[in-house]
Amino acid sequence: MKYGQYFNQQREQFPAAWQTRFIDYDALKAFLKSRMVDSSVRLAAAYPRTHIFPWMPASTDEPAFDAILEQRLAVVGKLTPEFVRSLDAEVEKFNNFFVTIKEETKARIAHALNSERCPEIAECEAALRDLLFLERFVFLNFTAITKALKKHDKWSGLQIREPYLMRTSHLSFVVSTSLLRLKPELMARLTGLLAENNASIESLSLPANPHDTISATAMLKSLAVGTESTPSTRVTTPSSEDLKSIMLSAQNGVSELGPLVELLHEKQTAMITLRGPHGTDIIGGVLSCLAKHHCQIVDFSLSRLHHDVTFGIIVSLHDRDVDLFSDLATTAQKWDGTLSFDIQDAKLKASKLVNSEQYSLSEAPYARRVKYMATVLNERGLTPEFLSEWLNWLLVKKISVEQMRRLDSHTSLMCVEFRLSVPDSLSPEEMKSELIAISTGHQTDVALQLDNVFRRQKRLVVFDMDSTLIQQEVIDEIARATGIEEQVAAITESAMQGEIDFKESLARRVALLKGTPIDALEVVKRSLLFTEGAHYLCRALKNAGFKLAVISGGFLPLAKYVKSELGLDYAFANQLKVTADGKNLTGETFGPVVDAVRKAELLEVIAQAEGIAIDQVVAVGDGANDLLMLGKASLGIAFNAKPRVQQQARARINQKSLANILYLMGYSESEAAELQI
Repeated sequence: MKYGQYFNQQREQFPAAWQTRFIDYDALKAFLKSRMVDSSVRLAAAYPRTHIFPWMPASTDEPAFDAILEQRLAVVGKLTPEFVRSLDAEVEKFNNFFVTIKEETKARIAHALNSERCPEIAECEAALRDLLFLERFVFLNFTAITKALKKHDKWSGLQIREPYLMRTSHLSFVVSTSLLRLKPELMARLTGLLAENNASIESLSLPANPHDTISATAMLKSLAVGTESTPSTRVTTPSSEDLKSIMLSAQNGVSELGPLVELLHEKQTAMITLRGPHGTDIIGGVLSCLAKHHCQIVDFSLSRLHHDVTFGIIVSLHDRDVDLFSDLATTAQKWDGTLSFDIQDAKLKASKLVNSEQYSLSEAPYARRVKYMATVLNERGLTPEFLSEWLNWLLVKKISVEQMRRLDSHTSLMCVEFRLSVPDSLSPEEMKSELIAISTGHQTDVALQLDNVFRRQKRLVVFDMDSTLIQQEVIDEIARATGIEEQVAAITESAMQGEIDFKESLARRVALLKGTPIDALEVVKRSLLFTEGAHYLCRALKNAGFKLAVISGGFLPLAKYVKSELGLDYAFANQLKVTADGKNLTGETFGPVVDAVRKAELLEVIAQAEGIAIDQVVAVGDGANDLLMLGKASLGIAFNAKPRVQQQARARINQKSLANILYLMGYSESEAAELQI
């Protein structure tokens, strides 16, 4: 529902005499729309996006750029004062009526509060209802004024809203504090009268749910201060929420309070934004205004670009006190800030949002969405070409960017984390497939993860060894030491591509090692090359409290060596048989073969032993025999992996350094550096 429709609906709920004193919002909007829009000095909005103003006109019939501006400024220069005069007349009409009604309302409240007489509940009800009605009248009209000014500024290109509203700061409808001060006193008197009827409430026949009457009685007693026989000798000043609860419980037994309860339940919210160069001062200035006017903070958001800060906040307004906005305008002037705000009625807000209770400034306010975190990474720098294609893909898919956070601190942008709001109609498989196509063309990785608590609370990381933690395949290194490198390498490659069963390939390769001296394993240890970033990554994770494991389809002596070098907690691998004299390999293995199934089983066993949920497990590997392990973990990362593995894994990294895994786990470069202790 547009605000104009809502405004007219609300106006019709007032007496006929009041309706003619409302701001004529439709007339103001019609004036702007019919006369101002076509003369806007916001040329970028006034002309089609494809329009280009030539440096020099092609002919004398075509106006020059300065002539266009001069013409439009002349028109707007006449229309804006005319609009202001019309708005002034509307404001004066509304304000004068407010002054009259205000005095009548104060008189009724004073009569209800007269201590020398005993007012009836109905009389206090009527006085409070009149006050709330007047508050509502003021706020609807003030909102109409701000909306009309906002449209003027948008359609004309001139910014007059802030100074205009400051002009109204001394008008009676803004400075209504004397009337507002009577509200708590009137509420206290009404609460006392309700408390005096305690006996009547207790004597009521119990409804279907007796708890309703009991809770009303208990609440009335808790608010009345005095002896049991004279419960209303002295009454505390209740909050609006207390009074609402009492009225809801008592309305059927004491009086017809339904309309008054509805008025008390109405909420007004405002979205306030202040932008400027003084971060802490701007935040403090806004909060100081909110404290002065007793606003309730619903949500806030802060962003900083070097010295410039944008502080946005949603507040629930207390007593519809419009004086808050003139105070905010003064604060904006003091700190060289730019103020904007939008007043929203709860009903209007609910019509725009499917679930207004969960509205958050930091989130895209759309229904049926899933939150994802996308980590975009390229060690050589993120190019504008890639970022443009990436953002265009988000636009096509109707994916909203809620937050962007840079994770690296290099001279060129290398890694960015995007918090995304994704339509739930998009499947993860569809998105992953399309992102692989985009990222491959730019040699840039995009890792997409559900943004939930487990993404930030990983506790166990399990690694493959060959071509992951180390750069080589250990069986190939052993073969190289014994001169059978080519035969073994061919079988290894076939297995890594998933062309032959891992157990078969292992048996065939190990058989080729028959007779190899056991000392060859020591030679291989000395030749192992750890992958770039392996030590950095493992040190950071250990210092952050992670458990780490290597589960390898290679051989245990070398896995234990890697475990020792990197400070891991677990090492599992295949065990080689040796001859009786312990000098040579027999060409066989013993014990369970660490194949794809065994890797996934061991991951689960380690997690259970450590009391860690699968949702908190990360697995890293590169080969086909790692796929089940990668699938078992909540985050399975294909590290410089074979094409088939990259297609099936949840995430992939095609960069040189293993340290990049820290980015996928949400650590910034500076945070990772702190963990190098």
